[in-house]
Amino acid sequence: MKIRVNGEEKKIELDQENGLLSTALHHMGYKPNTIVVELNNLIINSKKWEKVKLKDGDNLEIVSIVGGG
Repeated sequence: MKIRVNGEEKKIELDQENGLLSTALHHMGYKPNTIVVELNNLIINSKKWEKVKLKDGDNLEIVSIVGGG
């Protein structure tokens, strides 16, 4: 499956049937409690990541949360 992540095309090994957002994020090495995800211009609540299926050509924007002061 090919998707765009932060403007860069990536090929990830997920099948169309089970291509869950949560699985894709795990494969890419993201930690769920440190990111905000936008899928095709909509922010996706982290509680829904287990239900959202990705499709070929989807566009993800992933922002890491950084603490400090």
